Amino acid sequence: MTISFDFTGRTVIVTGAAQGIGRGIATLFADAGARVAPFDLDFDALKAVWGERSDTIAPLAVDVADEDAVATAVEDVAAWAGGIDIAVNNAGITRDTVVWKLSSTQWRQVLDVHLGGTFHITRAVVGHMRAASFGRIVNVTSYTGLHGNIGQSNYAAAKAGIIGFTKTVAKEVARFGITVNAISPNSATAMVAGIPAGKLAELTAAIPLGRFADPAEIAPAVGFLASAQAGYITGTVLAVDGGMSM
Repeated sequence: MTISFDFTGRTVIVTGAAQGIGRGIATLFADAGARVAPFDLDFDALKAVWGERSDTIAPLAVDVADEDAVATAVEDVAAWAGGIDIAVNNAGITRDTVVWKLSSTQWRQVLDVHLGGTFHITRAVVGHMRAASFGRIVNVTSYTGLHGNIGQSNYAAAKAGIIGFTKTVAKEVARFGITVNAISPNSATAMVAGIPAGKLAELTAAIPLGRFADPAEIAPAVGFLASAQAGYITGTVLAVDGGMSM
């Protein structure tokens, strides 16, 4: 896939960047000339993909559910790059089970990573973006956040929360030249790989295009929302789901 975006001179944080959608997004920005800080809890996996810190790549082990760890990591990136222009909140986990079996720990874990992580990163980067009078924040939500899915009440609640968070923050920061948008992807990730075959076939059949996307097909939507050309788009949720949400 040929990418025509140019992010030369921009600094980008991408969470959950060791694999799947996050890796695809971080790769797009790196290929387009940006300085990229890939964050992930699994630092071994992160280093296997991104190697050691260089002039253009700064991989960091970060638990996005930990507000202090996020604040420290964001300041590290800002010191390394001289600022932060773009943040992509992609990190996520699942702890699937029906609600009567769902433990409080499983509930909190998913909310803390998805929704808490999105909040922690956003709060930490907004000050840098306000100072520059420019910023792009892109959050990753889900079809499940609007429509629900059996066994995923925690995940659905987190993803629905991200939609409300996106729209609210978009209103709060628009006057500073910062846009905040979300994507709702439908991609063949490690989460999808863990779905039982029968259920996976059922889900695939519900997609008008008849397949899950490759993670690399999701990244250009994020690239567009982060680009200068998308400067008049904010508070929206872009479905990149093969038509499933129609």
